[in-house]
Amino acid sequence: MRKEIVLITGANGEMGHGLIAHLGATKKYSIVAMDVQPLDDFLKPLCERFILGDILDLMLLGRLVSEFEIRTIYHLASILSTKAEYNPETAHRVNVEGMLNLLRLAVEQSSWQGRPVKFIYPSSIAAYGMPNLETKQKAGKVKESEWNMPITMYGCNKLYCEHLGRYYTNNYRQLAADHTKTTVDFRAIRFPGLVSSVTVPTGGTSDYGPEMLHHAAQNLPYACFVRPDTALPFMVMPDAIRSLLMLEAAPRENLSQLVYNVTSFSPTAQDFYDQVKGAFPKAEITFEPDLARQGIVDSWPAVVDDSAAANDWGWQPEYNQQRAFQEYLIPTIKARYANCND
Repeated sequence: MRKEIVLITGANGEMGHGLIAHLGATKKYSIVAMDVQPLDDFLKPLCERFILGDILDLMLLGRLVSEFEIRTIYHLASILSTKAEYNPETAHRVNVEGMLNLLRLAVEQSSWQGRPVKFIYPSSIAAYGMPNLETKQKAGKVKESEWNMPITMYGCNKLYCEHLGRYYTNNYRQLAADHTKTTVDFRAIRFPGLVSSVTVPTGGTSDYGPEMLHHAAQNLPYACFVRPDTALPFMVMPDAIRSLLMLEAAPRENLSQLVYNVTSFSPTAQDFYDQVKGAFPKAEITFEPDLARQGIVDSWPAVVDDSAAANDWGWQPEYNQQRAFQEYLIPTIKARYANCND
């Protein structure tokens, strides 16, 4: 008899760490974790199994289908925005073809089980694309359906994968004689910039904020690649994990859409600087904007509208800007790098 599990791809990334730690602590779920990098040792005891492998490996995914009964897929694996711009074709292959492989797996599992498998997908603010800084400044809170014209490969991938999720949920093989309604239950969140005290950022264009913190805590100089007045929505990782779990738990009939914004606070790069300098007065931080990366950040909203998430499944962040820095980021990052300040 196949064992019921939750599958987490990209398990060794920033979000994977938080999700496995939370789900593992509840002991309600058997977790199968998957990543192309070895899983951190402290996460292994929380998992039923760790699979070192690639979401592009169809034989590997086929073995998963035959061995486990997958109830929920958290598909976290992706190549992030900055790295994707250096290797756009590779990013497309991983981000889109990998997504298709997981959706096919979910369809097969749903058919066998006679009930939709939940497919939880972290999308991104990169799905937006504003034409210029003036538009961004005038836009106000941006809804999910507005300004969906991304200028990065990562953003294009995310937006297309949202559409794939809708298709597989509502219209999969709609002309086929054996068309069935039992496909997948796709649910996505468009995340803002994410900040974690546990993991070091890896390749996101919004990473100037967390990079500033982690460098300062290690007594390393940091050149911020955006202007001081650059504003983006952010949230801390505990809120990001909580939002994923809230969306997964929401009754299907409560959901008016399949893709939701969430947000918490919208600091400028100068706000990050002020908080970091307050905590680490000796930090060496300069502003040296990179025109290309600055242009990408300027195409993303300064504020997003998350009222649909609030109305449909009760979303509210627990961390505002003050609490995020003073109660979560600064104390835990200081503790993490305590030896660097000796």
